[in-house]
Amino acid sequence: MSGLPGWLAGLGAGLTKMSERLDERREEDGADELPGVEAPSGATSGSPSGTVAGSVPPPPAYAPAVAAKPDPVAAIPWGIRVAAEAAWRLLVLAGMLWVLMRVISEVQLVVLAFVAALLVTAMLQPTVARLKRWGLPRGLATAVTAIAGFVIIGLVGWFVVWQVMENLDNLSDRVKEGIEELKRWLLDSPFHVTEQQISDIAENLSETIGTNTEEITSAGLQGVTVMVEVLTGILLAMFSTLFLLYDGKRIWQWVLKLVPAQAREGVAGAGPRAWATLTAYVRGTVIVALIDAIFIGLGIYFLDVPMAVPLAVFIFLFAFIPLVGAVISGALAVVVALVTQGVFTALMVLIVVLAVQQLEGHVLQPFILGRAVRVHPLAVVLAVAAGGLTAGIGGAVVAVPLVAVTNTVVGYLRAYAKEQNLRNTPPPHGATAVEVVPTPAPTSTPVATSTPATATATATATASPSAAEERE
Repeated sequence: MSGLPGWLAGLGAGLTKMSERLDERREEDGADELPGVEAPSGATSGSPSGTVAGSVPPPPAYAPAVAAKPDPVAAIPWGIRVAAEAAWRLLVLAGMLWVLMRVISEVQLVVLAFVAALLVTAMLQPTVARLKRWGLPRGLATAVTAIAGFVIIGLVGWFVVWQVMENLDNLSDRVKEGIEELKRWLLDSPFHVTEQQISDIAENLSETIGTNTEEITSAGLQGVTVMVEVLTGILLAMFSTLFLLYDGKRIWQWVLKLVPAQAREGVAGAGPRAWATLTAYVRGTVIVALIDAIFIGLGIYFLDVPMAVPLAVFIFLFAFIPLVGAVISGALAVVVALVTQGVFTALMVLIVVLAVQQLEGHVLQPFILGRAVRVHPLAVVLAVAAGGLTAGIGGAVVAVPLVAVTNTVVGYLRAYAKEQNLRNTPPPHGATAVEVVPTPAPTSTPVATSTPATATATATATASPSAAEERE
């Protein structure tokens, strides 16, 4: 027990020396820290590596420098960025068009009936305006025009059906004679066709018709459904035509209220021009179709082809389908002449059809339709094909007037936007105005010094004569 105090004293001295050594070590570690780097609160400055706890040590001096990675947007080339921006916008437009076409296909009957009403209204509206100028009230002028137009259209349809029914027996006999003549020609031809082969073809045709009786019956029932839809569309088109003739101006003003205010002025200016284009197209097409029907019908009549009048009416109706309609109606006339009158008469009908169509394409259409509704033939073909694929015969009929109206509207809106830019451009001033004003010719009379306002007005009028003409 006597040695215990001495042992405790030695232990205290050893702890004191250890504390002094730790203090010296801390001072040495603090001197090794990087300048400007402060240790966070709660960090220990005596870590084994001599760095702040929780921080990443700096790289050694001999390590190669690593460049910072660029922004991904800046790394993509400018052309690809522009293409991507245009691509997603085009996808949005394509999606909108697809949805619009789906909606139109669901209500195709209503859309075609309304478009047909627009075409009939464009044809009859000048008559309503003329009757109103003669002093008739608007309602009476509309009723007289609509009733007269519908009666004429109904009489034409009844006349076609009557002519077909009257000549059906004669045509059937002519077709049988033509088939017999074709059979004799095949037997005497160098193709070595035997009568047994012709009989086999006729027998196979009869078996095909007998086997597909159910399909033919279903097609007939489908034809009845189509007839009901056609009658519904006709009634809808008649009512739409009546209201468009009577209240078309108010309907257009109501449509303008749906347009945003900023674009309303341009749309209001484009509407009358689009209507003038549609009216000119319908009236010109009716005149051209009537001339085609008269001349081709007279040629068929003098060549003694049966059903000359119904064929002329079909030529008139198919003339409303540009390019394609003329080919179909001409081919129908040639086939009827071939079956009923022989090869020579069919060749003569073909010559008559081609001659009248050449006269139509090179003389009548440029003279009657004019430049207001002129559309490139490639646009006509593509429009007719797209309209036919989308909505059948009705789509093919309305495709070309739609393209013509769109062309007029786009051209006017482009000119209107250019005029608006000229209006919003600040006028030149100062030395610029003096440079823009043309130098006057030297005269003996003193020339008055123009003020900056006068020079500015003169410069503006000189720089944009087209805009002033368009405003007039």
